[in-house]
Amino acid sequence: MKIKKGDKVKVIKGKDRNKEGEVARVFPKNDKVLINGLNLYKRHLQPRGEGQKGEIKELSRPFPASNVQLICPKCKLITRVGYQVDDGKKARICKKCQQII
Repeated sequence: MKIKKGDKVKVIKGKDRNKEGEVARVFPKNDKVLINGLNLYKRHLQPRGEGQKGEIKELSRPFPASNVQLICPKCKLITRVGYQVDDGKKARICKKCQQII
């Protein structure tokens, strides 16, 4: 998976289109990424004990990784990710400015 935790991404599909955020968690098996504050849904929780109130929580759901695109920290543009191997070390590079991400 080309997107990692801490990357700044832009949503390109769905109800949160054109919003930006930072990747909080990556799920490589499901090919999904979690971005805090985006793709929110409401969860109704029942009271767990006597005297407690029920509540409605807003939680974030994971996005499919194909619905987000990486924002290059150097050129600040949305870009695709490439790889470059130097001295046995693999590094991600921006396809637009060719800088190591």
